[in-house]
Amino acid sequence: MNKLINKTLIATAISAAVAASSVQAGEITVVSWGGAYTKSQVEAYHKPWMAQTGNTVVSEDYSGGLAEIKAQVEAGNVTWNLVDVELSDAVRGCDEGILEVIDPSILPAGADGTPAADDFLPGTVHECAVGNIVWSTVFAYDGSKTQGVGGIADFFNLDKFPGKRGLRKGPKPNLEMALMADGVAPADVYEVLSTDAGIDRAFAKLDSIKDSVVWWEAGAQPPQLLADGEVVMTTAYNGRIFNAVAAEGKPFEINWDGQVWDLDLWVIPKGASNMEDTLDFIKFSTGTQALADQASWISYGPVRKSSAPLVSSYHNQPDLDMAPHMPTAPANFANALQNDFEFWADNQDQLNERFNAWLSK
Repeated sequence: MNKLINKTLIATAISAAVAASSVQAGEITVVSWGGAYTKSQVEAYHKPWMAQTGNTVVSEDYSGGLAEIKAQVEAGNVTWNLVDVELSDAVRGCDEGILEVIDPSILPAGADGTPAADDFLPGTVHECAVGNIVWSTVFAYDGSKTQGVGGIADFFNLDKFPGKRGLRKGPKPNLEMALMADGVAPADVYEVLSTDAGIDRAFAKLDSIKDSVVWWEAGAQPPQLLADGEVVMTTAYNGRIFNAVAAEGKPFEINWDGQVWDLDLWVIPKGASNMEDTLDFIKFSTGTQALADQASWISYGPVRKSSAPLVSSYHNQPDLDMAPHMPTAPANFANALQNDFEFWADNQDQLNERFNAWLSK
C-alpha cells in the first residue's frame, strides 16, 4: 500500500514538474492584423521580449472585431492571450465582460522618468486595454497612373477619376469619409451621423460609387488591389501603403485629406491563461523604447510621449525619416477626424445591419 502511495506521489510530482516546466516555458499567443503591421510588432516586441525572457510568442492573424474573442470566452476555451483591437471594440468588449481588467499601475514609467499616467497620450489607457499605436485610414492611388488628386471629394468623383474604388467592407469609416467628401467638416461628422438624415446622407454618397466598389476585408488587400490595377483609388491603413512604398518600391501616394485616425490597443480575453507572462509582455511592448522601435518599421505613431524623440529613420533606410509619415504629422493632420469610439460602441450593431442590408440591394 505504501509503495502504491509512493508511486502515486512520485507520478503526481512528475506531472506537477512537467506542468510547471510547461508554464515556465511562457508561451503566449498574440493575435494581430498580419502583414507589415504584425511584422513591426514581431521585430519591436516579440523578438526582444523572447530574447529577454526566454519565453515564446505564437503569432496569429485575424480580421478584427470581437466575434472570435466572444466565441472563445463563451465556449470556455480561450486560446488567445493577447489581441490587438480597435478602440471601439476594446470599450465594447469591456462593457460586455469578455475582456480582462488591466491594472494601469503595472505600466512602467517612461524612459525619461515620466509616470505612465502622464506619459501615455490622453485616452490611450482604458479599463480593459492599453494602447500601442495611432494609425489612420487614408485613401491612396498609384502616382504613376493617377495625378491631380485634390482631396477626399475626388475619391468619390467618378467623372473626374473614372475607375474602381477599394473600400473596407463595413460601415466604419466609410460613413465618416462619405460625409467629409460631401462637405461635412470633421468636427461635425458625428453630430450629423447621429441623425437619421445624416446616416441617409452618408449612404447616399456611398451610393454614388457603389457600382464601382471593390470591397476589401484584410489590410493586405488594398496595396495589392493598386498593384494589380484592379482599382484606381482605395482606402487603406496608412502603414500598409507606407510599407508598399518604402519596402517594395511601389509608386503609391497617400492622400491625407479626410483621414480617420484611431488607436490600437492590447486586450486580454476573459479567462486567458498565463496572465503573468501576458501582463509582462504588455509592459514590455508598451514601454518607451519598444514603441519607438516599432515606429521604425511602420508609419504608426507611438502612444507614449517619451517615445516621440526616439523615433528616427526607417529600419533599413537611414535617409528615410519616419516622422513626416506619421498620421499625426502636422502636414497630414489638417483635415483629420478622430474615430469616435463611443459612437461606434453604441451604434455598431445597428449600422452593421444597415450596411449589410444596403450592400445586398
